[in-house]
Amino acid sequence: MSHNKIVFLNQSQMPTHYYNVLADIPVQMDTPLHPATKQPIGPQELSAIFPMELIKQEVTQERFVEIPDEVRDLYKLSRPTPLIRASNLEKALDTPAKIFFKYEGANPTGSHKTNTSYPQAYYNKQAGIKKLVTETGAGQWGSALAMACKHFGMECKVFMVKVSYNQKPYRKTFMKLFGAEVHASPSELTNAGRNVLNNDPDSPGSLGIAISEAIETAVQRDDTNYSLGSVLNHVLLHQTIIGEEARIQLEGSDEYPDVIIGCVGGGSNFAGIAFPFLRDKLSGLKNNLEVIAVEPASCPSLTQGKYDYDFGDEAGMTPLLKMYTLGHDFIPPKIHAGGLRYHGVAPSISLLYNLGVITANAYDQIEVFEAAQLFAQTEGIVPAPESSHAIKEVIEQALRCKETGERKTILFNLSGHGFLDLGSYEMFLENQLENYSSETNYAKVAAG
Repeated sequence: MSHNKIVFLNQSQMPTHYYNVLADIPVQMDTPLHPATKQPIGPQELSAIFPMELIKQEVTQERFVEIPDEVRDLYKLSRPTPLIRASNLEKALDTPAKIFFKYEGANPTGSHKTNTSYPQAYYNKQAGIKKLVTETGAGQWGSALAMACKHFGMECKVFMVKVSYNQKPYRKTFMKLFGAEVHASPSELTNAGRNVLNNDPDSPGSLGIAISEAIETAVQRDDTNYSLGSVLNHVLLHQTIIGEEARIQLEGSDEYPDVIIGCVGGGSNFAGIAFPFLRDKLSGLKNNLEVIAVEPASCPSLTQGKYDYDFGDEAGMTPLLKMYTLGHDFIPPKIHAGGLRYHGVAPSISLLYNLGVITANAYDQIEVFEAAQLFAQTEGIVPAPESSHAIKEVIEQALRCKETGERKTILFNLSGHGFLDLGSYEMFLENQLENYSSETNYAKVAAG
C-alpha cells in the first residue's frame, strides 16, 4: 500500500479568525421570526437561552471573527488537523482525479464538533452560566459538549435521540465519562417529550423533538443555557476553522479544489469545509468551483424540502427560520447516520442553495455504507456513517473524471470516525440494513 501524502500545519500556522460567509453573500438572509408573534426576533429575546457574545456572532456582518486565545489553546489538543491525499482510493477507482480529505476524527471525541463546543462553553462560562443543555443525534455533538463543559467546570445535560441512544450505546458511555447526564428523547422529563410519547409510545425520536426537550429544560433556570451543534450562524462560523486550515494546506501543495463535498444534516461540517472557499466563488475569483452538499435519501431536506419559514424543533419553541425543510413534525426513518436525521438545513446553506451557489445530492443508506467500506479498505480509516455520504459523492465524481479524463482536484470533509458506529457496520455486513423509499417518507410531507 503506497503512503498517502499528509499535509500537516504547525500550531503557529493555525488560523486566528473564523470566516463569516454572510459578509459575502450578495443578498440579506431572512430574519428569524418569533415563534408566537411571527415578528422578527431581536437579541433580547434570544438572551433567554444564549449568551450575548454568541448572539452577536449570530447576526454579525463582519467578514472575520477573532478566535479567543483560550479557545485556540483548547483547539491545540487536536488542531491543526491533517489534510490527507486519498491516493489509495484514487488507485482503486483508477481515476485521474486527485482526492484530498480533511480529517476531523483524530480528537478525543472523534468528530468536528469540538470546533464549536469549546467556544460555546467558553462564552457561556464568561456570561456566568453554570449548566448547558443540548440535544444530540448520533452522539458526536453531545460528546463534544460534555468534554467542553468538563473543561470549563460546567454541568451538561443531553437529550439523545432514542433511536441513536439504542443504536450507539458507547456514545452514552463517552458522555457520562465526561460527567454529562444523558437521557433518551422523547423522555418523560419534559412536556414536549411526554406529548410525543402520549401520541406514540414507541417514537424513535428526532432531533426536532430532542431540541424541544432541551430548550424547555434550559428556559426554566437563569443559570442554564441551551447549546446546539449545528444550523445557526454562530455554530457554522466556528466550524470554518476547518476550511481556513485546508486553504493554507492546499496552498502549500499548489492545489486548489475544483469540487468540494460535505455531508449535510443541519450543515455544520459542510459549512466548515466549504464556506472558506465559497468566498472565492462569491467574489467571482473562482466561478467554476463546484460545492456539493450530500444528504440521506430518506431525509432529503435540500433536494426535496420546501424553502419556507419553519420551526427548528418539533414542539414549535424555536424561532422560525427560513430554510429548506421537510416539516418540523417530520420523523425521519431509523437510518444509522443519526447526525443527518434533521428535518431542516441551516438558513445560510439554504440561502446559498436557493441562489444556486451550491448544489445537493441524496443517497440511500446501503450505497453509502458500501462507499464507507471501500474507503476503510483503501485509506485505513473507518468513517462515521454521516461522513460516508460525502465519500459516496466523492466516488461518483472520481468515476466521472475517469470517464471524461478530467484531472479534477476533489476536497471533502471526513468529519468523524466510525469506531462508535461499529454496530451499524455489523448490520451492514450482515445485510440487515434497509433503504427507505422516498415515496413512503414524503407522503406525509406532501400532504402537509
